[in-house]
Amino acid sequence: MSEIVKQSFEDLIQDINKNPEKATANFEATALLKEKLTVKGNTRQFNFEFDEPEILGGEDAAPNPVEYVLATLGECQAITYKALASLKGIQLDKVTITTKGDLDLQGFLGLNSTVRPGFQNVAFETHIETNADPDTILRLSKQVESLCPVLDIISNPVEVKSTLTIKN
Repeated sequence: MSEIVKQSFEDLIQDINKNPEKATANFEATALLKEKLTVKGNTRQFNFEFDEPEILGGEDAAPNPVEYVLATLGECQAITYKALASLKGIQLDKVTITTKGDLDLQGFLGLNSTVRPGFQNVAFETHIETNADPDTILRLSKQVESLCPVLDIISNPVEVKSTLTIKN
């Protein structure tokens, strides 16, 4: 259990309970298309790269966006496990999440209008090393799955708005 994580989340919960207007968190990221299919992304002070495998016309120099989605789901699950376990006093020695997704390229390439361009399915498997009893971990797992923001984002429709600016 991490006392720093526990204290951080306890302080955050207490602050939001006192000031509910602080519960809204806004995030922003920017993506800039570079050469071929390389994209430079950034959010806050962090920079990252996207690319596609060679079979899709990329140089295979970085993960592609759907791989980042899978990784992000696993990372969010791991963080949510750590946060909730810390708040509950549960020691987690190791948490590993493996995520997989199936994507039918007919949708992405516009070859079949009945096939969606995104994942047809996503699955993840969680491995936990702990001395806590299995029932405690099972209850923790159910709570993690109900509270993980990225799992919620990819499991439920979310309103998306788009604008386009064209410069000549």
